[in-house]
Amino acid sequence: QVQLVESGGGLVQAGDSLRLSCAVSGGTLSTYTLAWFRQAPRKEREFVAATSRTGGITYYADPVKGRFTISRDNASKMGYLQMNRLKPEDTAFYYCAVRWDPLQKSDYAHGYNYWGQGTLVTVSS
Repeated sequence: QVQLVESGGGLVQAGDSLRLSCAVSGGTLSTYTLAWFRQAPRKEREFVAATSRTGGITYYADPVKGRFTISRDNASKMGYLQMNRLKPEDTAFYYCAVRWDPLQKSDYAHGYNYWGQGTLVTVSS
């Protein structure tokens, strides 16, 4: 059974940076597409970023383009989300997820098989 554990969330001020980590166990990370999602209070969960199995291809949601960077270290079985120039509207629980299907331009935000429990990011103005 694949398990994902996020860490790195916290309370920061607008303009600050945070790096979220996702530790993957119970599977071979290099066989999975990796993504990050978030869910703000009273809102639906939304896609943030995804990366292909090798990390060579990435996709981002428009609100985070140019500010967030997704990466992965398959040997260490870790995924990361570097978040720069944070804004109050970035406040949310952040979740990492993996799926068996390869990353595709036509569908990179659905079909994830395993999810972490989330880490809270709060950005104050």
